[in-house]
Amino acid sequence: MGKYFGTDGIRGVANRHPMTPEFAVKVGRAAAFLFRKKEKKSRIIIGRDTRLSGDMLASALMSGICSAGVDAVSAEILPTPGIACLTASDETACAGIVVSASHNPFSDNGIKLFDKDGYKLSEETEASLEKLLENDAALDDKASHVEIGQIVSISDGPARYKNFLLSTCKNLSLKGLKIALDCANGAVYHLAPQIFSELGAETLPLFAAPDGKNINAGCGSEHPEFLSDAVKKNKADIGLAFDGDGDRLVAVDEKGEVLTGDQLMAVYARDMQRNKKLENHIVVSTVMSNIGLKAALQKMGVRHLAADVGDRRVMEKMRETGAVLGGENSGHLLFLNHHTTGDGLLSALQLLKIMMDTRQPLSDLSRVMAVFPQALVNVAVGKKPEIDSVAVIREKIQSVENSLAEKGRVLVRYSGTQPVCRIMVEGPDRETTERYCREIAEVVQKELGL
Repeated sequence: MGKYFGTDGIRGVANRHPMTPEFAVKVGRAAAFLFRKKEKKSRIIIGRDTRLSGDMLASALMSGICSAGVDAVSAEILPTPGIACLTASDETACAGIVVSASHNPFSDNGIKLFDKDGYKLSEETEASLEKLLENDAALDDKASHVEIGQIVSISDGPARYKNFLLSTCKNLSLKGLKIALDCANGAVYHLAPQIFSELGAETLPLFAAPDGKNINAGCGSEHPEFLSDAVKKNKADIGLAFDGDGDRLVAVDEKGEVLTGDQLMAVYARDMQRNKKLENHIVVSTVMSNIGLKAALQKMGVRHLAADVGDRRVMEKMRETGAVLGGENSGHLLFLNHHTTGDGLLSALQLLKIMMDTRQPLSDLSRVMAVFPQALVNVAVGKKPEIDSVAVIREKIQSVENSLAEKGRVLVRYSGTQPVCRIMVEGPDRETTERYCREIAEVVQKELGL
């Protein structure tokens, strides 16, 4: 991670550095300098989620882009994967930018960037962008008055993105299905109900009335409890929860059980393997994935690879190894045979297709993976030294790992987007797992906590 970039773009509290309009102007200008095509006019596509601060930051980004002689294309509110889709399909686009803090509360915002092919930026490209952001002299090289870019608004972004999604599951009919949709008061609030209804499903939209402040507020992929209750109360066949910018999916089966991204990957892997679509028989997840995923894939004869945390890391390893399926336990699911980034709506369509093709409920499909009990505690920290450099924390982790032996594991890492240390423990039973996790968290709190 660099000075500004975390595991998924630049993030912070809205209207506080670096999420200020002044800094967004610099980011827009730097992105235009870095990505513009010298031989002809270029443009950068901009989208945002439903946060109150989205307009302010998107407008500032577009001003910076135009000042560098590049056109800014405003797609307004659109899921993050929608911007990646529009960018990759537009020959004149040299980059795409999304104003969003994903699953974070509305008080936060962020800037995510895609290259011209719709992929998230590499660390090397981010480093180049940071150098520009630190070089005021380079950014002072503004376009002349006849070269200034223009802001162009487009209204067909949602339709183009919807057509792309439907192209990934041709001839799919959801007739007879009842689907509860938690739209997180975010970027999918208008598209999700529309897409699934058009495919014939009876939909129950929840949290689909954004007001700028209610995005992710007690809803969405981070809070599937209400969705679970709604599925049971309304006897729905499935519940689908998205996050604020629509790049995550969490599913709830017909019994109200919440499935993790790992469980969904196991379901996808088995179906793709049976249909001979799992290229190279590889699935890529992260070090945060449940042990049960690796065990389930081994039974299928599928090779499991673990990348560092972050869907970008997963995608990089997928491209290196020729894998077409990967993702994170959090619900970032990647289908490289369809898209360049995590996409909640696409993931939902692929899951529904499996249900319709097999005529099996999600509760049956999910039996492909047994979930090891997992406990996760987040500790707010005031500093982030290397974990191994803090002797008392290192020794506590080693003690727990020795006690668990082959029956579990421990992972302690810092968040790439927040001042938080994440402690994750998997073990043989719920009581043991939670106890060990709590013990490590107490040590971290004492040594590094605020």
